[in-house]
Amino acid sequence: MKIGVGVSARHVHLTKQTLETLFGEGYSLTKKKDLSQPLQFAAEEMVTIETPKSKIERVRILGPIRPYDQVEISKTDAVKLGVNPPVRNSGKVEASESITLIGPKGKVFLEKGCIIPTRHIHITKKQREEYGLEAEMVSVRIPGEKGGILDSVYIKESEEAFFELHLDTDDANAHLLAQGSVVEIMGE
Repeated sequence: MKIGVGVSARHVHLTKQTLETLFGEGYSLTKKKDLSQPLQFAAEEMVTIETPKSKIERVRILGPIRPYDQVEISKTDAVKLGVNPPVRNSGKVEASESITLIGPKGKVFLEKGCIIPTRHIHITKKQREEYGLEAEMVSVRIPGEKGGILDSVYIKESEEAFFELHLDTDDANAHLLAQGSVVEIMGE
């Protein structure tokens, strides 16, 4: 079955408390544009992520506010920053890498929260039943000049979801994929 690709660049998710520390008391995110997943948006606001070795400036904040802080980077970013974050599903920040966030009004050291996001497919329960995707993980076939097969693609079910494969920039670049490219779910 065919599925569109969403390419996810480095970004951060913040709690209200962390947002206010970085941008000031009572601050709220300003929506820049809606993302493909329902209720998700890219904010105008950006931060710097920093480690003792290096930093990356102008990292986009995604909204809405979350109950946890999380920094999602690629392995290429991790090498630049000198860190070794685990590959994880969003929200699974226990025993992950530490990192510092810097905003215009303050700085926050996160003892945990920096991850490399898993490859995943956003899907609703109804779609999952219709497509017969019962397993926790599937493989995906990528056509083209640098085609291949991606294993260990998690199925991420939620009540509201836009049916889409999410890859980080490293996976997308390695296979010459862009936002909106079409690939094929091979099954379980």
